[in-house]
Amino acid sequence: MNGHHRRDIQPGSAVKIVLKQDQRTGKLTSGIVKDILTNSPSHPHGIKVRLTDGQVGRVKEIGI
Repeated sequence: MNGHHRRDIQPGSAVKIVLKQDQRTGKLTSGIVKDILTNSPSHPHGIKVRLTDGQVGRVKEIGI
């Protein structure tokens, strides 16, 4: 499942995100969602979230 729809992501979900500095390489970072930062119901590049460790990025995969 990709991270383009807000309805698919809840706090506590295990996800893989791409950090801002990793967008060119596409390197993914795993973590648990703390906050959902995107307000719209969908986003073409992925919903922006904050992980429990404080990192912020766009969701590329849900359920790792």
